[in-house]
Amino acid sequence: MTDRAQQLLREALTLSVQQRADIAAELLASLDETPATDREAIEAAWAHEIERRARRVMAGESDGEPWEDVRARVARRLAER
Repeated sequence: MTDRAQQLLREALTLSVQQRADIAAELLASLDETPATDREAIEAAWAHEIERRARRVMAGESDGEPWEDVRARVARRLAER
């Protein structure tokens, strides 16, 4: 860690719990930022996948699953963790 980073950390540690939590949340969120070009590629891939699934449903190749079944399955998996 650089001297500047250590200085910032020391200063941050003097803040209230809520202020430190706010800063921590902002720092963590900054790690998840996706460049615009990646974001566009991700959105295009999702659009393609949605279109593919919609075509399968409209062609009668897929009936999908009732929301209640999906929700119950996800709840069971979360409970197992």
